[in-house]
Amino acid sequence: MTPARLLRRLVLLEEGEAPALLWSTAYFFLLLFGFYLLRPVREAIGIARGADKLPWLMTGTLLAMVLVNPAFATLVSKLPRRRFIPGVYRFFALTMLAFFLAFRLLPHRGGAGLGYAFYIWLSVFNLFVVSVFWGLMSDVWSEMQGKRLFGFIATGGTLGAIVGAALTGVLTKGFALGPLVVKVDPLSLLLLSMVTLELAVLCVKRLAAIFHLGDVAHGAREPGPGPLEGLRLIATSRYLQLICIYMLLFTITSTFLYLQQGSIVERTFTGTAARTAAFARIDLWVNVLTLVTQIFLTGRLITMLGIPFVLVILPVLTLAGFGALWIWPTFGVMALFQVLRRGLHYAVDRPAREILYIPLGPEERYKSKPFIDTFIYRGGDLLGVWAPTALAALAIPMGLAAVGCSGLWLGSAGALGRRVKGRSAQDPD
Repeated sequence: MTPARLLRRLVLLEEGEAPALLWSTAYFFLLLFGFYLLRPVREAIGIARGADKLPWLMTGTLLAMVLVNPAFATLVSKLPRRRFIPGVYRFFALTMLAFFLAFRLLPHRGGAGLGYAFYIWLSVFNLFVVSVFWGLMSDVWSEMQGKRLFGFIATGGTLGAIVGAALTGVLTKGFALGPLVVKVDPLSLLLLSMVTLELAVLCVKRLAAIFHLGDVAHGAREPGPGPLEGLRLIATSRYLQLICIYMLLFTITSTFLYLQQGSIVERTFTGTAARTAAFARIDLWVNVLTLVTQIFLTGRLITMLGIPFVLVILPVLTLAGFGALWIWPTFGVMALFQVLRRGLHYAVDRPAREILYIPLGPEERYKSKPFIDTFIYRGGDLLGVWAPTALAALAIPMGLAAVGCSGLWLGSAGALGRRVKGRSAQDPD
């Protein structure tokens, strides 16, 4: 069987789409490979001095978003897509080099302060590079193409995450090289992440040529000059507001689970290496589940069932998962819930959510969307991470709050789905 025929077996592909599809998939592979090399390191740093530090790290991340978002909106307002997207990735590559040098050269590797700064910055990095990627995807592909192809494109990120998580797990535990057991300092992977970002830039340039992206800012398909236009659109668009609510509740429930994960891993495993390996195993299985679903189900599910139905899948799972974790707060239950939730999020929920932006204009894709994907996302983190303190003061069980937020999220998914149906009826593809 030829590669072209195999590809057509896996994805609902039409004539002429294969080159752009493969470049898009490689692009996402490189981004997620670079991040997942470092993600387990970030998680281990986050709980190195106790999981109780996580609320302050989430707060610091939100403050960093306050500074980064206006700078990004200004960049988008001044440069065309084929220039500001590579610029974002190269900027983050330089920051990785700066952290590598700081960890190597400063006494005691910079201490806890530098480790926490790295945690915050890697959280900013992850959200921005992925948001920019999906902004471009929702720009160059049509809505019907997105329903068919976004699931397969997402497999690139899943494969990158699997390879990155597996490599980090192997390197941190050590591997045999003849009579020697070799261990690699995880922080050395910062240099490899720089290489992956530069390769991602090459993919962007190739896609820019395929889709004929212009070199001039403020063209017909380029973002306009107003850096605050994205915020104005969110304030006036009910559709974008519903996306904000959906994102906020998704993030709050994600943070509830994240905090429980940190506490459970902290008391179950001893030492940074063991905890890093545990996080890497969860990441690995998340991405195995995601990959299988993306290859065989995502495109067909979204095409046959539609966006409104797909949007409610994850909230329903979350309701059930938090109920189980409330009763059995063990590593096994937490890991199973985390794998299922994150796997279905990446495989089904995330591609469906990105399709929501395809009918919108460049201002919404490159200004409103990054604000939602970063500031609103981390705003949910902040609410979720400080909620246990407030809940304890009010004598409200954490499990009850998690289930309640999951119910609200399910309601918001239903409202957003009805809005999607309304837009489709007014403007059929």
